[in-house]
Amino acid sequence: VQLQASGGGLVQAGGSLRLSCAASGGTSSSVSVGWFRQAPGKEREFVAAISWSLGTTYYADSVKGRFTISRVSAKNTVYLQMNSLKPEDTAVYYCAAGLSAVVLRTRPDYWGRGTQVTVSS
Repeated sequence: VQLQASGGGLVQAGGSLRLSCAASGGTSSSVSVGWFRQAPGKEREFVAAISWSLGTTYYADSVKGRFTISRVSAKNTVYLQMNSLKPEDTAVYYCAAGLSAVVLRTRPDYWGRGTQVTVSS
């Protein structure tokens, strides 16, 4: 499975961005997809995930109520809508995938290349 992330950029605090993750190849139509992020000097952390079967969503506490993960199955694409962005959301965001959304939160099977999100104060 190949994952292509896009949509990062520079935004002011309080603004919004939408990230996209397009999956292709292999079993891309039946994998759960999630987002992780890594800020400078920090470990990579889970952000959000969506299961392929029921569309069940999972969020890190730090983004609940501000970020929304969704999918368009026909396009094999998952989106991360990020609202009310804060400077602490600044990080490289990575798209990831796995057979289980629950397991994906700690041990993804596939990784995409990251996209930079910078939130200025």
